Amino acid sequence: MGVAARLNAPRALLLWAALGAAAHIGPAPDPDDWWSYKDNLQGNFVPGPPFWGLVNAAWSLCAVGKRQSPVDVELKRVLYDPFLPPLRLSTGGEKLRGTLYNTGRHVSFLPAPRPVVNVSGGPLLYSHRLSELRLLFGARDGAGSEHQINHQGFSAEVQLIHFNQELYGNLSTASRGPNGLAILSLFVNVAGSSNPFLSRLLNRDTITRISYKNDAYFLQDLSLELLFPESFGFITYQGSLSTPPCSETVTWILIDRALNITSLQMHSLRLLSQNPPSQIFQSLSGNGRPLQPLAHRALRGNRDPRHPERRCRGPNYRLHGMIQSAPPPRLGLTRLCVSPWCLNMIQSYPPLLLCMIQPLELSLALSPFPLCVKVVQPTSRS
Repeated sequence: MGVAARLNAPRALLLWAALGAAAHIGPAPDPDDWWSYKDNLQGNFVPGPPFWGLVNAAWSLCAVGKRQSPVDVELKRVLYDPFLPPLRLSTGGEKLRGTLYNTGRHVSFLPAPRPVVNVSGGPLLYSHRLSELRLLFGARDGAGSEHQINHQGFSAEVQLIHFNQELYGNLSTASRGPNGLAILSLFVNVAGSSNPFLSRLLNRDTITRISYKNDAYFLQDLSLELLFPESFGFITYQGSLSTPPCSETVTWILIDRALNITSLQMHSLRLLSQNPPSQIFQSLSGNGRPLQPLAHRALRGNRDPRHPERRCRGPNYRLHGMIQSAPPPRLGLTRLCVSPWCLNMIQSYPPLLLCMIQPLELSLALSPFPLCVKVVQPTSRS
């Protein structure tokens, strides 16, 4: 009796599959890289989204997690939260520079270590550092974003991935801890004009430098503030990474006013290959995870549905730029008059550093909450 006959049927099939895979695929790939948005690449099976949680124990949340992303946002389920402060962006007053990279899955912009770009405010209790800008897009207009609004998709989605720099040292560690990640998501439509920041990334001279997988191109003198609409509202919820390992440590912030790019720029994106030049062309488009159940998670927004005619006017609907500077010199103060709420904050968190923001006004350097104070200058003695 042959070897295969002595094995029961399931084991024989598994052995045959393993031998066949070894014969056709060659050396085993890195487990962290063995996933795709499509189940078949160059004739070989590579696990697509339905299989992510089954092929690697470290990715089990992709299959069994209860707070997975992306989701479809039904606006009627969004709860208005009047206490959500505006978003704050800090670049240290410098232009952004970094590497535009074709990863084979996304168009990715990786910022240089300096300047450090931080985001705070909104639903975030900590300052988060920008780690990556990721662009996802579809093969046709109106379908390509991971998230949807009222069952409606968009042509593309820009995701700014940040990690909590106050609690964790890097993105990998933060992805495994509570309050670890924050992802700002901006939707993109195809129109006659283009967002100025995206124009820098998608102009012909730039985008043709990353035609194939692993191609990279260095960019500088970028103003990240130009990526955001002039005014906007946002919706936030607790979710996960939309790629393996699907860690459920992400605070998602969805900007509710879409950006624009031109049809030519979108066509250029679809001409990017997810393979090296030596392999058959396969478009990078369609690089998003399918929608996941929202279940009982809360959706919060900073726009009041009772006043739909308001178009996000006022300071709460703008991106607040913050310039980091050295702590101010010590002031010769005799006393500091602080409100009871602020005094309670100082007593609860004594290590927090006070720094000057404006004359006669102080703020907590590591907190999004304002510290309203009155500075009383010493009076000269006669």
